[in-house]
Amino acid sequence: MDAFPRLTVGLIVVAYNAESTLASVLDRIPDSFRKQVAEVVVCDDASTDNTYEVGLRYQRFGDLPLTVIRRKRNLGYGGNQKAAYLWAIDRGLDVVVLLHGDGQYAPEVLEEVLAPFGSADVDAVFGSRMMVRGDARRGGMPLYKYLGNRILSRAANAVTGMSLSEWHSGYRAYRVSALTEIPFERNSDGFDFDTEIILQLHEARRRIVEVPIPTYYGDEICYVNGVGYAADVMQDLARYRLHKAGFGSGDMAFNSASYELKHEPSSSHQQLLAWIGAAGPQRVLDLGCGDGRIGELLRRAGHYVVGVDAVAHDGVDRRVDRFVRADLNAGIPAEVGHGFDAVLAADVIEHLVDPQSVLESTLRLLAPGGRILVSVPNFGHWYARLRVASGRFDYERRGIFDQGHLRFFTMRSFERMVRRAGAVVTRRSFTGLPVEVLGRGGPPPRLLGAVSGADDLGLAVAPGLFGYQLLFELAAADHLEGDLPAADPAPLTLEPISA
Repeated sequence: MDAFPRLTVGLIVVAYNAESTLASVLDRIPDSFRKQVAEVVVCDDASTDNTYEVGLRYQRFGDLPLTVIRRKRNLGYGGNQKAAYLWAIDRGLDVVVLLHGDGQYAPEVLEEVLAPFGSADVDAVFGSRMMVRGDARRGGMPLYKYLGNRILSRAANAVTGMSLSEWHSGYRAYRVSALTEIPFERNSDGFDFDTEIILQLHEARRRIVEVPIPTYYGDEICYVNGVGYAADVMQDLARYRLHKAGFGSGDMAFNSASYELKHEPSSSHQQLLAWIGAAGPQRVLDLGCGDGRIGELLRRAGHYVVGVDAVAHDGVDRRVDRFVRADLNAGIPAEVGHGFDAVLAADVIEHLVDPQSVLESTLRLLAPGGRILVSVPNFGHWYARLRVASGRFDYERRGIFDQGHLRFFTMRSFERMVRRAGAVVTRRSFTGLPVEVLGRGGPPPRLLGAVSGADDLGLAVAPGLFGYQLLFELAAADHLEGDLPAADPAPLTLEPISA
């Protein structure tokens, strides 16, 4: 503790039916820690025994800066922690340590758990019973718990790319500023809260350090249903993988950029780039250009690019020839110009309040023979149909149910809107499920290959059902000549430019 006396440290003791062990746990707190800890709070989770009364007696006669809280109802292991961490944030503490009132984790090593916080880049410290080979079993950890701990920890490391020796220790310390940056309050109220908060810290790129701690198993009552806990942990890991791919709320994985250049040759971005073609130079208007990554590729192919977006992202003015900041919902500003050979609206139309009026305005910006290239998510995709059929029309962080989407289209509904806007479809195509994003951090290539193969087959047989995104080339109806192309050209591969 002397190495970082300026840190304000709080100790949270979670307790449920711990009347026989709580006083002993508090007695075992080292004197050196007692002198420097700012606050100790015992959080009695609506125990049915005298845990609260034991805490009050210790508060009266002990020498700790102790507060005893009795929950009005049982919040669960995770819920009790949530309330405690919100308390720590409200109190303005620097570091908070979690200790269990049942005595399973040794108070004698509190200072060892805190020691890594002497380094400013440490955000969490976990006490591990697995760091020293054989210690866990010598300390009395039952074989079935040992094996379950090892299996679940290995599974978690495989899914996340981490290398923690133990994911399931309840001896933890957190830098409070790190807690403020993650949505821990949305986590489970159960025992798998501890797994979820690791996933969130990892996703927020917070540094976690492990220190060895002794293992102790006495006559305390275990309230954890091992099978149920394992199922919850595996479900959390599956949710994390899905969140990394953009599905779900994103509580487990929230660090990825919302707008990304898609590099796969079969992706919507690469197909639209191929449709514009390598012959040039052409005047291209990129609506909703984001950070200008697509415009950068177009410039490299010899085209002149004007980018429009409501946000001036870092570096966008360097990646396009001219950038115009504008909200497309307010109309396309006159300063954009006109006479464009191609207008690109990649993943944009679905974000607009009145997409038909924007299409009508865009048609007036085209040069004779000019084209509008559009990609929109397909609400007729099997995933969307299953979600709606199951009554779960929830917005997600990305994909078809992206939380920023204001309009939803099937192929037929989009083409109806195109006709009303005074345009015609001159080319159409589809993309499959974005399997590549499922590989972020995890699944084996062989599994991804099997998923991709099955999706490709479905796309060939039923594109309206398996098409994840719909791609259209549009032209003004009064300028159209000739028929639809017999087939789409092979995608043009453009090498991405590094930042």
